[in-house]
Amino acid sequence: MYTMLSGIVIAAAEKMPEANYSFKPTPDVRSFGQLVGHLADSQYFFCSSVVSETAPAGGIEKNKTSKADLVAALKEAVAYCSKTYAGMTDAKGSEMMKMMNYDFAKLTVLSANTAHDYEHYGNMVTYMRLKGIVPPTSEKSGAAAEK
Repeated sequence: MYTMLSGIVIAAAEKMPEANYSFKPTPDVRSFGQLVGHLADSQYFFCSSVVSETAPAGGIEKNKTSKADLVAALKEAVAYCSKTYAGMTDAKGSEMMKMMNYDFAKLTVLSANTAHDYEHYGNMVTYMRLKGIVPPTSEKSGAAAEK
């Protein structure tokens, strides 16, 4: 699930034109670019917590603004997190850890990361639709378009 979803999030980040990276539907929400940066930051937050490492990067949402930098940062964060998912076993997944002052199984933390990615992909879809862009999950495949 994470592999599929992270690929879609990256595809959305790549598909949105750079001119729309500063777009905010309302002044009190993140821009599209900030969403991309937030998703990159959150991959490091969740996955480094699960493997008890210091997050290798941070502040992407606040410090990067160009599409190229944000897409690259998202891809790097997903690659980092993908290693955590790939290394997960039943035994490791059931180990308990502290997060936000609560005890969670490590697999629950990874599930929260996936849910968080879905939540913000939904935001990305809305931003794309408002700009007249078809999001990756609504594109017709070549085979489907031929039918």
